[in-house]
Amino acid sequence: MSGHGEAQGMISAKSGPLKGEAAVPGDKSISHRSLIFGAMAVGETRISGLLEGQDVIDTAKAMRAFGATVTRHGEGNWSVNGVGVGGFQEPADVIDCGNSGTGVRLIMGTMATTPISATFTGDASLRKRPMGRVTDPLSLFGTEAYGRKGGRLPMTVVGAADPVPVRYALPVASAQVKSAVLLAGLNAPGETVVIEREPTRDHSERMLLGFGADLTVEKTAEGHVITLKGRPELRPQTVAVPRDPSSAAFPVCAALITEGSDIRVPGVSQNLTRNGLYITLVEMGALIDFENPREEGGEPVADLRVRFSPDLKGIEVPEERAPSMIDEYPILSVVASFAEGVTIMRGVKELRVKESDRIDAMARGLEACGVRIEEDEDTLIVHGMGAGGIPGGATCKTHLDHRIAMSFLVAGMAAKREITVDDGSPIVTSFPIFETLMNGLGAAIRRG
Repeated sequence: MSGHGEAQGMISAKSGPLKGEAAVPGDKSISHRSLIFGAMAVGETRISGLLEGQDVIDTAKAMRAFGATVTRHGEGNWSVNGVGVGGFQEPADVIDCGNSGTGVRLIMGTMATTPISATFTGDASLRKRPMGRVTDPLSLFGTEAYGRKGGRLPMTVVGAADPVPVRYALPVASAQVKSAVLLAGLNAPGETVVIEREPTRDHSERMLLGFGADLTVEKTAEGHVITLKGRPELRPQTVAVPRDPSSAAFPVCAALITEGSDIRVPGVSQNLTRNGLYITLVEMGALIDFENPREEGGEPVADLRVRFSPDLKGIEVPEERAPSMIDEYPILSVVASFAEGVTIMRGVKELRVKESDRIDAMARGLEACGVRIEEDEDTLIVHGMGAGGIPGGATCKTHLDHRIAMSFLVAGMAAKREITVDDGSPIVTSFPIFETLMNGLGAAIRRG
């Protein structure tokens, strides 16, 4: 499947029990960051378990364009010979970040305090997404950005020649914005401070510390105050990328709603800023065992045993949990459709500016499959239909969004009638083995 080529319709039919081991790919967030931090270190960083989805491949290409040497040594095994903090060279061509909002925003932050210019673009979905939430705080360092109306790609970023340190309070909970500001702060003098009222995924902070940055995190009345001392020499590292909890969500949720299923998902990250979905599923009555807890690559991980859960109940998901599961609300809405009662998801307005308006995309698709939905700007409410299955039988629009596509394909595994998605090609951006892995467990997904 290609996230940049022709649309590829896919069909998911009711399957038998899912069985076996689901070895999902490496974590996308950590994969992006391992390439970027490796490019800013002096020396060779070795990476194992790298997610080789198109989003991450595009970030690897970008790091090469900025002067780092990035080499693939075999499946998931890569090395990066970095150029040091502030050592990026001006790229000779436009940087195409494909479908990746994480990639483009982190890379913009990384080059924002180096006196070079770079022009960024992406696919049709990424070109619709607002970049002002990153370029506005980057302008405080002295960076300039020139894009299309509404702060959209293509966009040229001119790095600050004489950057100044910044103190910035995040207006919305966003790990991408937080990380972009911290990355820019690496090449600014003095101390850059980021304040977040609600904690977001902390991979950047963990990896900065691992690479040798001088960084502290303090919990105060303002929130989490992250202080970074600029212009360190980052040390190359050996990075073992744990398996992605957002990718694991799809086989996990498929097993919960598909009768007779019993699967194992090894080595899944249990980072507290990423595990909101799993807490929510257990509260709903999901049969998930967290086995062999351990630490890999500086991240807590566990093996998950997941069984069909016929007694799922609708719940109200706490609004403050949203930052730790923002990417998982689409697949949670599918599980909620197979639960008894009402599931209320509040504080989810960030979903409206993801690869698509995910609230609208899931609402319209689930309605087409026979599920009653309520929504407003910041809320999605699903009226569950129980383990007997939703009617299905619809063609759902994915809007070039990989998570929407995978969510509806999971729904088709347990619906009464098969579910079609109009375009499954974007799945390759984050989970290139999705179709093979799910069919290997017993799903019935086909091209159509």
